[in-house]
Amino acid sequence: MGSRDYSRGSITNNLTGLEWDLDRRVHGQHLAVRQILTSLERFLQEGNQKKTLALAFHGWTGTGKNLASRIIAENLYRDGQRSRCTRVFIPQLHFPHLSHLEAYKVQLRKAIEAVTSRCVQPLFVFDEADKLPAPLLQSLFPLTNPEGTQDTRSIFIFLSGVGASMINEVALNFWRAGRHREEMTLDDLDRPLRAAIHQSKDQSLTHHLWTLNLVDEFVPFLPLERCHVKLCARDAIEARGLSYSEGALESVIQELLFVPKEEKIFSAQGCKQVAQRINFMKL
Repeated sequence: MGSRDYSRGSITNNLTGLEWDLDRRVHGQHLAVRQILTSLERFLQEGNQKKTLALAFHGWTGTGKNLASRIIAENLYRDGQRSRCTRVFIPQLHFPHLSHLEAYKVQLRKAIEAVTSRCVQPLFVFDEADKLPAPLLQSLFPLTNPEGTQDTRSIFIFLSGVGASMINEVALNFWRAGRHREEMTLDDLDRPLRAAIHQSKDQSLTHHLWTLNLVDEFVPFLPLERCHVKLCARDAIEARGLSYSEGALESVIQELLFVPKEEKIFSAQGCKQVAQRINFMKL
């Protein structure tokens, strides 16, 4: 059995499970969940000739970008992010020194080639893509030059904080106008988000991906309110097999910082610190 034959057996593409998990585990992100599902369903359907799907997840820290990418891996591959078909790149871990940029370009290209050679549907996740230097883009050859990848169909996900302030501002304006966040549509966020990315005008990978029109979908992640953070706390406690009370969930919330200073609507760290807080609690 060839390695690419093996990889076909490790690909599950469980879109029903993906929808179930995103709906149940990614809280407060109705726009992102729908957009992710629609994009992947369209890309993975029979007869689609498109070779590459590039998604850019934008939003504040702790809003579910990493969780969503992990859920995607869990439902597209039998071994999730441990699958030989997936690679996650983290700037501080894989590309910590700008002085080694040329070496990083070679390493990244080889890493992508290695996964692509053994898997017909590789998934590459770039955490904190706004902290990646733009020259690394030259190594993303399947994204910029899909010819020559034979039957390979690659998925790239770029996680970024660029545009988060703009997304938060739109969400805050909805709240101040007395409108439910579920009324928010992609049209409300698409133009402000693209404007924020354009105005960033930095040397990051995120800006250059936008400039070269290499991203298929910009996926906005909204700031999380108290009710969403409480759901994150519930999930974290249940994952430990522990019981809890409403009071325990409230005590987690009380430990977190909410902004703006006047209204205190959105968790400044999203759900990022929730699991850590629970570790120190006596439930």
